[in-house]
Amino acid sequence: MKVIADLCIVPIGVGLSVSRYIAACEKVLKEAGLKINLHAYGTNIEGEWDDVFAAVKKCHEIVHRMGAPRISTSMRFGTRTDRSQTMADKIQSVQSKLAADEKV
Repeated sequence: MKVIADLCIVPIGVGLSVSRYIAACEKVLKEAGLKINLHAYGTNIEGEWDDVFAAVKKCHEIVHRMGAPRISTSMRFGTRTDRSQTMADKIQSVQSKLAADEKV
């Protein structure tokens, strides 16, 4: 089953900057062959359910190995059975509606 997810991993107890931990997670997600889009407060991920969740688990394992004693993760995800949909499809749908509104 395909899934589109929004992942926000926050290492706790590592100081103020967490960018090196996030960079390590981005590497894990890329190496898993997932489509990803980093944004200011997380990462959008597109792929097969098992692959996405296995990569999230690996992110936790890596961040703990890097020295984070705690991790707080928020995740939102969605699936569809009526048709295939990509992250790009979802964005394009909104952009086309915005463009139509500008023409009015």
